[in-house]
Amino acid sequence: MSGQGLWFMLASFFSFVLWMYPAAIGPERAVPTQQRPAPTPDIFFVPTLEAIADEMLKLAGVKADDVVYDLGSGDGRIVILAAQKYGARGVGIELNPRLVETSRQIAREAEVADKVQFVVGDLFEADVSEATVVTLYLSYSVNRRLKPKLLRELRPGTRVVSHQFSMGTWTPEKRIPAEDHTDLFLWTVPPR
Repeated sequence: MSGQGLWFMLASFFSFVLWMYPAAIGPERAVPTQQRPAPTPDIFFVPTLEAIADEMLKLAGVKADDVVYDLGSGDGRIVILAAQKYGARGVGIELNPRLVETSRQIAREAEVADKVQFVVGDLFEADVSEATVVTLYLSYSVNRRLKPKLLRELRPGTRVVSHQFSMGTWTPEKRIPAEDHTDLFLWTVPPR
């Protein structure tokens, strides 16, 4: 197993443990009572396989001068891989603070913390205007709701790649099969 494969395996394990931690300690201790409750996610975290993360970045044509935003970034693996393998900068937007902390720790261990940033936030409210590439592994309904925001805020020429889920009436430029028998979709934001 390559070092990168081992890294992804360990990241998946620790992400799962951190994701399950609140269930193990009980809900009364998982959310402090003095804080307002966090927004409820529209989807739950499912890690993207390492090979598929790389396929997504290849489909988008990621280069060192790109800024990759992963919306619903989970444990950060797509953004971290973009920095490690392609030299790109990246931002992960994730609703779950535990996953953001995991992402930051993994980025430090992977020695790319200077190239990536992870933010606790709602992907519908996040400023994505700096992105040159956006990656998604969300759902059909979330993608359809996200489409107007992407078309409004992203600059023309920005590439958008989604694993498994299309974007409603926005016809992809490319649709290719992925290793897990789903599809990857690529769109480019058109001129205004």
